[in-house]
Amino acid sequence: MRFPFLQLFLLVGIFLLNSCATFRRQSTQGIVDLISRRLPNHVDNFAFSLTETHFNVSTDKNLNDIYTVSTLANGTVHVEVTFSYTTPFWTWKDWELELDWAALRGVNLILAWTGYEKVLLDSLRDIGLADSEILPFFTGPAFQAWNRMGNIQGSWGNGPLTVPWFEAQFDLQKKIVKRIVDLGMTPVLPAFSGFVPSALQRVRPQASIMNGAQWSGFATNLTEVSFLSPLDKTFGDLQKSIVHKQMRAFGNITHVYALDQFNEINPSSGNSGYLRNLSYATWQSLKKANPASVWLMQGWLFYNNRDFWNLTRISAYLDGVENNTDMLILDLYSESQPQWQRTKSYFGKPWIWCQLHDFGGNMGLYGQIMNLTHNPIQALNQSDSLVGFGLTMEGQEGNEILYDLLLDQAWSGTPIDTRVYFRYWVTSRYAGNNSIPGELYTAWDTMRKTLYNNTNLTTNAVIKSIFELSPDVEGLLGRTGHYPTATTITYDPGVLRRVWGLFLNATKGEPGLWKNRAFRFDLVDVTRQVMGNAFVRVYSDLIASWKKENWTKAETEREGQDLLEFLRTIDKVLSCDEKFSLSTWISSARKWGNSTASKNVFEYNARNQVTLWGPTGEISDYASKAWAGLISSYYVPRWSIFLDYLNRTNGRTYNRTEVQGTIQDFELSWQVRNSEPGVSWANGSCGSFEAVMGNVSRSWPSVFNNE
Repeated sequence: MRFPFLQLFLLVGIFLLNSCATFRRQSTQGIVDLISRRLPNHVDNFAFSLTETHFNVSTDKNLNDIYTVSTLANGTVHVEVTFSYTTPFWTWKDWELELDWAALRGVNLILAWTGYEKVLLDSLRDIGLADSEILPFFTGPAFQAWNRMGNIQGSWGNGPLTVPWFEAQFDLQKKIVKRIVDLGMTPVLPAFSGFVPSALQRVRPQASIMNGAQWSGFATNLTEVSFLSPLDKTFGDLQKSIVHKQMRAFGNITHVYALDQFNEINPSSGNSGYLRNLSYATWQSLKKANPASVWLMQGWLFYNNRDFWNLTRISAYLDGVENNTDMLILDLYSESQPQWQRTKSYFGKPWIWCQLHDFGGNMGLYGQIMNLTHNPIQALNQSDSLVGFGLTMEGQEGNEILYDLLLDQAWSGTPIDTRVYFRYWVTSRYAGNNSIPGELYTAWDTMRKTLYNNTNLTTNAVIKSIFELSPDVEGLLGRTGHYPTATTITYDPGVLRRVWGLFLNATKGEPGLWKNRAFRFDLVDVTRQVMGNAFVRVYSDLIASWKKENWTKAETEREGQDLLEFLRTIDKVLSCDEKFSLSTWISSARKWGNSTASKNVFEYNARNQVTLWGPTGEISDYASKAWAGLISSYYVPRWSIFLDYLNRTNGRTYNRTEVQGTIQDFELSWQVRNSEPGVSWANGSCGSFEAVMGNVSRSWPSVFNNE
């Protein structure tokens, strides 16, 4: 896997470290305020109390089965959220909802990384760097997570960010951290990992600074990030500065710090002594800055770069942290590629079983409920250093039931009965209606037994529809793995057509469902997937027609027009919910700008991430989305270019270089288009949702035939 875990993640700690919260203000007011925000008519139905016994570390293998409000990171849940695939343009309103969502599910430890650039900026200023030397180091807001982990540096497109952006983000961070604490959770703050602007050498000429590794095909000036050796005194100076600045800004509210040095980039040496000294020096820098500190680290590197990270090297790097309880490791991909067995439970370091599930914010309906409910219990019984469960998905774009399931599994010492669980979940999800039709229970149970119960781990994460990919005559179908993203459908597509029919039939007995927001989202999502699955046949028919011995231009043109009309229909369906809209994404980005120029910078970032992911498509389509507006303004033109070429040739001639060159010319031009009021895709309205659903089934009867 070539691309990074990127912080969207929720993490469940069932018996975590007691050092994290003994200093916290003890109050239930935060959770009372939560109920007031989300259930204002039912505040009097709840009573809350603190449980002092939760100050102790628990090793009870039966886990917790009583929900309490505790001021400790004990017996509950930890959330880290994707700062670049889902949340780069979030406002306080968005964060409020996310934090309430986390708290209601028992979250106890949550990554608070917003505004880190302001802290690093001030620390680098303190040792003599000028803003002109620092600001070009930072990436745009849609790519900051990879800058923080040392994969890339600098901005492409519309230029570097300005100081007001960093200040606004830091102000937002203050609100986030305060709310985390008010809700009884512990924030995980960023520590200094070692990645710096190359200009640091000017003010510290004796500092030990080396160029990092090249990453994912990016040009040298955008990667090979300068890495300051942890053995260098300046590393400790910057660590102390960053930790202390956050203490002064937020108070003494945590001892847990996120720190990742080798995310998809290898150390300069594999020597065991070097690796041990590196981690030892890093650990010591944290302990000197905060004697109670705990180093939170992703274990992704041990899987992704497993050719480098053999057991000897893993052991050496982890052994540098001589006190096991001073480190906490995330087994990032436990449901598909667990590393805890290979690493002997990370050689005794506390670790957390995590579900990754989704790369790049992919939107396919997919899950592994058997692994989610059985494998954590197996790990709990076999590993003495397992301390929690968590979610580490790269994007929060759907499949919510999978995330709820693992968060609830964390409270159970035995595998959850998913049949019962899905039924309760459906009841809760559509509870706003007078009644919940039986068809909805049947629909979700059908999905439980099929698309959410994948056991073929050649396809081990959320897939994407092939219409999101750059068109080609081959290579789009049957893909597995992580990148290029999997496209293999792991279930009988006819099953989902029947599910779609059940959703529609449910509205006949309960018409109020058409106004239920959860139902609208789910029906749009299921329709999107049904049509995405059907696009495989539409595409295959086109290619077969083009390759026929007796090829005719008329037949290929007809197949091509059907394909484009099919895409436009998907676009129309998706426009019925703002969660599936490019305009929502771009609008949230532009709102952060205080001038036309800055708004355009943010829009470029938003556009680039979900398309080219880099100045010239270094990770093109990795974070693609099935969104209204993105289909009509980006995917349809790409497929049109492809079809124009097919209509001029036949199956015996295909110049991939020519086609891809023309497509890329369009892709590059699309990056710098600015949103204009009145553009159809930006309006995000579909008219009557019920009418759209009726029209789509009449227009494409072969796709929605339930027989």
